[in-house]
Amino acid sequence: MKKTRKDADAFGHYLWDFHRKGPVPEIVERDDGYIKGGGLNYFSTYRRWPTYLRRALRLVRGRVLDVGCGAGQHVLYLQSKGFQVIGIDTSPLAVKVSRLRGVRDVRKMSFYTMTFRKRTFDTVVMLGNNFGLFGIPRRMKPLLRSLARITTSRGRIIAECRDPYKTDDPDHLKYHKINRARGRLSGQTRIRVRYRSFVGPWFDYLFVSKHEMKTLLKGTGWRVRTFLGNGSQYCAVIEKE
Repeated sequence: MKKTRKDADAFGHYLWDFHRKGPVPEIVERDDGYIKGGGLNYFSTYRRWPTYLRRALRLVRGRVLDVGCGAGQHVLYLQSKGFQVIGIDTSPLAVKVSRLRGVRDVRKMSFYTMTFRKRTFDTVVMLGNNFGLFGIPRRMKPLLRSLARITTSRGRIIAECRDPYKTDDPDHLKYHKINRARGRLSGQTRIRVRYRSFVGPWFDYLFVSKHEMKTLLKGTGWRVRTFLGNGSQYCAVIEKE
């Protein structure tokens, strides 16, 4: 029996095999034991993206940072439109896959310890539900201060999220109730990625409603300019006050 490799780059191994062999199964495990297969298609192209996402990408301007770029699908599109883009990801194999696919500037770097100069970017994109990388509400203010520092006066964040309340799945509703009982937002989620014998580390991921997002941004120096998308999935265009 093959030994399970814990705290490994499970997500990166998933992307690496997908890149080399085509679609392979990814498993996301939640801390209540709920397991979901499939997930987002990290290799899809512009023509397959939902309308709200394509509309959001029209609002990208200037120099761009892609936080949690994965296999580089959004970087590649923006590059093709002439934008100067830097992608970052904590997964070494995601960085390798992005480079192999043609991303010109991709770096192994954490969202939580970014090391860019002041006013480097005009737009920060956090797509593929990567608003969730804020993780927990108390982490938002310092992270938004960091984003304010590395963006220009016209700095803009384009972030994709999922509204956790737009579900009738009893497992999700039960998890929301557990979260509220322990003083957390309903959509605060702790998950890890599993792929073959690789098991990634646990991390916090945040899903919020549009109203919750507006509330969380109060007093941070950022505000929602507009929302795009009316279903459970949506993009927020967030700008400096």
